[in-house]
Amino acid sequence: MSFSEQEKIYTVVMRSGTSKGIYLNENDLPQDKALRDKVILSIFGSPDPRQIDGLGGADNLTSKLALVAVSSHPDADIDYTFGQVEIDKPYIHYSGLCGNISAGVAPYAIDEGLIKAVEPVTRVRVHSTNNNQIFITEVPVHNGKTKVIGDYAIDGVPGTSARINIDMSLTAGTVKGLLLPTGNAKDKVYIDGFGEIEISVIDVVNPSIFVKAADLGLRGDESPQEFNKMADKIEILEKIRAYVAEEILGFKDWSKAEVRDTNPFIGFVSPPKTYINHLTKEEVSADSVDFLSRILFMGGMHQTHPGSISCVVGTASVIPGTVVSEVASFKAMNKTVRIGHPAGIIEVEAAVENAEAGAKEPYKLTRAVYSRTVRRIMDGHAYVPKTILE
Repeated sequence: MSFSEQEKIYTVVMRSGTSKGIYLNENDLPQDKALRDKVILSIFGSPDPRQIDGLGGADNLTSKLALVAVSSHPDADIDYTFGQVEIDKPYIHYSGLCGNISAGVAPYAIDEGLIKAVEPVTRVRVHSTNNNQIFITEVPVHNGKTKVIGDYAIDGVPGTSARINIDMSLTAGTVKGLLLPTGNAKDKVYIDGFGEIEISVIDVVNPSIFVKAADLGLRGDESPQEFNKMADKIEILEKIRAYVAEEILGFKDWSKAEVRDTNPFIGFVSPPKTYINHLTKEEVSADSVDFLSRILFMGGMHQTHPGSISCVVGTASVIPGTVVSEVASFKAMNKTVRIGHPAGIIEVEAAVENAEAGAKEPYKLTRAVYSRTVRRIMDGHAYVPKTILE
């Protein structure tokens, strides 16, 4: 069969964590980045509210991209570029990193033969080109391929699968080289139209800002459906995000950009309380979590919790004096942290230790591990009209 008017590009669709993404070998795409992005947008079907002419799922959690290639970095096995593909705009965000999609990169590389599988667990060093950092993924394998069947469950995904561990502890300091970009566990800032508010800025995987729900007049257990109607609260969080982006992280003219970067992330936290999982309608008891976290994502509340930001908020909870540690039900610098999110619970192993004398900041991150499950859904060819390539 001839497809004289279309080019075919080998494509893999994977459910990775609580997101779904399209995984592409970077070498299969045009080297020119502008043309490459036109091809990717065509594969997704963007811009279009339904992404009807492509593989995108018309949801921010299913409009995600992973570009993978054998790494030229001496300390890594593969290179990985994450892209958040806009649905109704011809734009791809490359500034941040998605922890859910990141979990699928090493399994993709193993199954595609980009790196050698080692049983029972293959340890893969992944170089994130988004932030020029390296993280470690431990992938269970069977008969040379990623193991799928297992008994590990994550909230927000039906059923169980094999457990994959991702250690992000080497990604601290993506912007200024500091775990605490301000040098403090907590700061007070003044926001026009709101007033003074306490924030904690933590930089692991992605720079992130946390505030207390109570300081915003929120309970902390709001569902996405409830919170997304609160335009005034979203506006305040966006103002805080803009302030930190420009005044603390040094992102020039960030708030004036036509399409704002996903970084920095922002979320609000609160003490443990019993709430209802907005997907399953089941009760999540207060004694099953250490604190509650809700993350703003692409203009609304994240339906679950970004894997990457789970590492950040988990790390923040074990650093004395942050707004997260102040609402957490424990006081420790090394713990498996149970984070209550809108669709259940995610656990993160987080540990910091006191830095050596003379260090630029008081704490050193030694562990930031979260676990996900991954499943390849399909592989084959996506077809792109040749007019896109002209």
